[in-house]
Amino acid sequence: MLTFIKKFKSKMLRTIIIDDEQSVRKTLEKLLARNCPNVKLVAEADGVNSGIETIRKYHPDLILLDIKMDDGTGFDLLKQLEPVDFKVIFITAYDQYAIKAIKFSALDYLLKPVDPEDLTEAVNKAEKLLLFELNQQLGTLEENMLTQEKSKKKIILKTFDNIHLVKLIDIVYCESQDNYTNFHLLGNKKILVSNTLKDYDEMLSEYGFFRAHKSYLVNLMHIDRFEKADGGSVVLNNEIKIPVASRKKDQLLEMLHKIAGN
Repeated sequence: MLTFIKKFKSKMLRTIIIDDEQSVRKTLEKLLARNCPNVKLVAEADGVNSGIETIRKYHPDLILLDIKMDDGTGFDLLKQLEPVDFKVIFITAYDQYAIKAIKFSALDYLLKPVDPEDLTEAVNKAEKLLLFELNQQLGTLEENMLTQEKSKKKIILKTFDNIHLVKLIDIVYCESQDNYTNFHLLGNKKILVSNTLKDYDEMLSEYGFFRAHKSYLVNLMHIDRFEKADGGSVVLNNEIKIPVASRKKDQLLEMLHKIAGN
């Protein structure tokens, strides 16, 4: 048993860096050497086509993948290699749309310039990620990138023992529970995940979700009515009543009027 543990711990992540900027590749190479003893860098590539060739040649465990390159995107590369049999960490300059899609899919990304601590954390998480889970995440990412319809977008919610693919339209409201968030779905289903409500507020606000109260994030499409009594609250289609913070009331009413006018 001890022999097995030693062998397991000594396994290195065979890694490829794919980025069209040589300076970025060199920086990542140095950061990996200094901070990630579990990584063995086996090759580098500077684009989609060269990246595909390099992956097929070296069969890596992990790739650090730039999103925008001269001959395409990191998503184009992954599409040509499905199903993916290696772990992925995206590397990107700030791209709000791409980052939003990646967050929805619960995948890891690093912003340029790459922070050493963030790199180490992402590599360690990738090492523990199951390939089945990764392909589910990449599938959701692809769906979200291709569809512009909010009703068809999905989010991945990861619990201790499950990976849930949830349509945004099926989320009724989200409730804060300390550092956790409880998702209340259609059919009285609940999913508790270990991220804060603030994380999901930032992620979902442009998709028709409203932070009515410090403890509640509500899907506006599931609101039945606004009640003025007791300082104000919204009643959802399932008759659940959610309090509305006094400073949020005018903003909420304005949003509801816009929805009613559409």
